Amino acid sequence: MRAWPGRPTPLGAHWDGEGTNVAVFSQGAEAVDVCLFDEHGYETRVALEETTHYVWHGYLPQVGPGQRYGFRVDGPYDPERGHRFNPSKLLVDPYARAIEGDLVLDDAVFGDHAGHQDHRDSAPFVPRSVVVHDAFPWGPDHHRPRHAWADTVIYELHVKGFTAQHPDIPPALQGTYAGLAHPAAVEHLVQLGVTAVELMPVHHFVSEPHVLERGLRNYWGYNTLGFFAPHAGYSASGSRGEQVREFKAMVRTLHAAGIEVLLDVVYNHTAEGDGSGPTLSLRGFDNAKYYRMSDDGEYVDYTGCGNTLDARNPHVLQLLMDSLRYWVTEMKVDGFRFDLASALARSMHDVDKLSAFFDVVQQDPVVSQVKLIAEPWDVGEGGYQVGEFPPLWTEWNGKYRDTVRDVWRGQGNGVRELAYRLSGSSDLYQDDGRRPYASINFVTAHDGFTLRDLTTYEHKHNEDNGEDNLDGTDDNRSWNCGVEGPADDPLVEELRLRQAKNMLSTLLLSTGVPMLTMGDELRRTQGGNNNAYVQDNAISWVSWELGNDARELLDLTRQLIRFRREHPVFRQRAFFSGHDVSEDGVKDVAWFGPDGAELTDSSWFDASVRTIGMYLDGRGIRTRGPHGEPVVDESFLVLLHMGADDLEVTLPGLPWAARYEVVLGTAGTSLHETSLKVLSRSVTLLRACR
Repeated sequence: MRAWPGRPTPLGAHWDGEGTNVAVFSQGAEAVDVCLFDEHGYETRVALEETTHYVWHGYLPQVGPGQRYGFRVDGPYDPERGHRFNPSKLLVDPYARAIEGDLVLDDAVFGDHAGHQDHRDSAPFVPRSVVVHDAFPWGPDHHRPRHAWADTVIYELHVKGFTAQHPDIPPALQGTYAGLAHPAAVEHLVQLGVTAVELMPVHHFVSEPHVLERGLRNYWGYNTLGFFAPHAGYSASGSRGEQVREFKAMVRTLHAAGIEVLLDVVYNHTAEGDGSGPTLSLRGFDNAKYYRMSDDGEYVDYTGCGNTLDARNPHVLQLLMDSLRYWVTEMKVDGFRFDLASALARSMHDVDKLSAFFDVVQQDPVVSQVKLIAEPWDVGEGGYQVGEFPPLWTEWNGKYRDTVRDVWRGQGNGVRELAYRLSGSSDLYQDDGRRPYASINFVTAHDGFTLRDLTTYEHKHNEDNGEDNLDGTDDNRSWNCGVEGPADDPLVEELRLRQAKNMLSTLLLSTGVPMLTMGDELRRTQGGNNNAYVQDNAISWVSWELGNDARELLDLTRQLIRFRREHPVFRQRAFFSGHDVSEDGVKDVAWFGPDGAELTDSSWFDASVRTIGMYLDGRGIRTRGPHGEPVVDESFLVLLHMGADDLEVTLPGLPWAARYEVVLGTAGTSLHETSLKVLSRSVTLLRACR
């Protein structure tokens, strides 16, 4: 077979009804073959003889959807200059819409790392790209939910882990996109009240060699091979393009339920690792152009994963932006959370808010219109950038996480820092024109202890990972309530449940965008494993066998989310001013101590203070009722008592309120006319009545 000249755009493999056009970028290549595989694995190589602006292209008549293919690229092999071309290595198309197969541990995949070109064929051991054409029936009534940022409640979940053990999902669908679209899964999300799911990586990924050598597999998915292809391992219907259709059907179903779909994307590094890693795609196409390299040809690693994509290079930027636009326009997702986003923002060495990546996102008419969340750190020097990303971006607020964990474990430095976090973190986001919803508030995420484990363990227990318990952070900011691990003492278990309630209540009553982690509302435990990235098993999967404690916590979570939805005073669209909102001199937000008086300057800086009341006046919040009539919200007092002893709290009197009603609490209370007796370590929400 001989390729026709074809076109240099679009990049990737595209079927037009009669044949397939292929186009790939490689500036340093001397020859490029596209390799076609039949049903028996027999390979036919077709040379791409046309190049336009470093894009190698050709048209393949009668090649259509379902065709498995790859590339072989020849060129200089000179690692010290960054060149690692090797035609013995079969390469995945960087623009592949579907990928089939997995990485098999074999020396033929890794043979280059000794400094000499390895000539063993890697084709039997690496995945193949698949030609895809999918005219998906979205339907005329399909629409995106388009929830406002201030109204958003995010639920971080793993496609497989969320559905793998659900008893009402058919076994054939458990752990798949179709399983997440099953009515049983959707019903849980709807009843919980979340408005968006943030899917842990669904770009096609493979396991790291060191993980495979331990007989384990990558579970989390932060090891991307294909930026356009939905991970085939989560498909119940097949891997020859069926995974694309199944993913779209999942999005359509979630949208119909009013739930947005956000993707956790890993554009900072790839599955090829450092110089000893496998040659799978970008390394073989043009290593020196795709990756950040030192002067002596070593990989610059700001990610802790062996390599860093060079987002300064226009061809890399094109790859990333084409990927983002594809997932928005073709797959209909509603936004992205960028893993280790600081690595994308490094211009030379420092993180630069004016980097090319931010510029192209800002001006892009598609990507700039969806939800954008940064994980505002990487592992390089100066990589912790919480509060430093530009307008348009929201951020995982690591300072919120640390502060809330600290105060509830009894290690907080007073209440000044907590007040900032409760009220939207104006100290981080107000000075650059952003709003309170720039803060994605969270207490737990996939990385670290679950909410239950935060109250059960003070030390990580990662022995099952096979790394001698050396992996994972030691900075857990957790408290085991006096006993490490499961306890026989019912008082200890009672306290642990209350602490979980306290942290969930704090999260869902704070200004900003709350993010829950899957299973926290169900008391999910990982047995103290705080780095379960290789635990594709019951350690990481959600258990749906609920005890009384889990049902109690689930009911509270639903109640809190529903309450938040009903009262916009907890969903502020602008930062509090601290000024009067009514003729009686009541401020939009005020802070009280246990004596019923507003906190003094000395109280703000008193590290021993363990009780704070946040008064939110809703009279400045105007919404519309069911018939369009203007409605003024109510006012509330959120009382957080982090102390170890029960306490009699004096409630603020007039003009704040004539009396109060208890709305909900994490422990029993005794309300009197002017005071409230609260138990140790508890949250109480009160309605102010005038």
